[in-house]
Amino acid sequence: MASFNKVILIGNMTADPELKQTAAGVSVCSFSIAVNRRFARADQGQQNVDFINIVTWRQSAEFVSRYFKKGNPILICGQLQTRTWTDNAGQKRYATEVVADEVSFVTSAAQSGNAPQPAGQAYTPDAYGAPSFSTGSANFEELPSDGDLPF
Repeated sequence: MASFNKVILIGNMTADPELKQTAAGVSVCSFSIAVNRRFARADQGQQNVDFINIVTWRQSAEFVSRYFKKGNPILICGQLQTRTWTDNAGQKRYATEVVADEVSFVTSAAQSGNAPQPAGQAYTPDAYGAPSFSTGSANFEELPSDGDLPF
């Protein structure tokens, strides 16, 4: 039987990410995000939030630790994973987390405050600026009437 394990989340970082290295030197970053539930009960008066643990590895771990901080929105694509282990007291412990394959910005760096900007200025590409029109003389040729067009 086929199986499928894919998680896509957008939420806000609940704390600054924690970057560590394994004994082999592999980067691993652990953090959690807060994700609002789509539907809330009317009698509660507020929206419910789920706090989801995320783990990223290698380049994704370094990317998250470099560009994200507490409160930033983040998009996560990955797989749900459950781990079990026995702690020092002999108690069996469980953890459910999302192992992120892809991590992305939800907003631009300027909107999230991660991009250095001169005071009062923001970067806007020329393509998004207001169109400019020349008032100089243009050499336009008068076309004959539409009756001569083949369509």
